[in-house]
Amino acid sequence: MSKFIEPSVEEIKLEKVYQDMGLSDQEYEKVCDILGRQPNFTETGIFSVMWSEHCSYKHSKPFLKQFPTSGEHVLMGPGEGAGVVD
Repeated sequence: MSKFIEPSVEEIKLEKVYQDMGLSDQEYEKVCDILGRQPNFTETGIFSVMWSEHCSYKHSKPFLKQFPTSGEHVLMGPGEGAGVVD
C-alpha cells in the first residue's frame, strides 16, 4: 500500500497546488486572509470544494440571476429544490 505525503503549506503556495484544486490566486489569498495563515492541504481542499462551481455556482451565478424567480410560469423558485419553470 503506497502512502500519500501531503504537501506542506509552503509547497502548496510555492508550487501553486491550490490551482490544481480549482482555486485561483485571488481565492487562495482570500483563504489565507480568512484563516489568518496559509491553509494546509486538507483546508485547501475543503475551500476548493465549497467554492467550486458545483457548490457555489461561482461562474454561472451572474447568468442565473437573469432568470425570473417568481411568476405564472415559475413553479418553484430558487432554493433547496432548485428552480422549476413550466
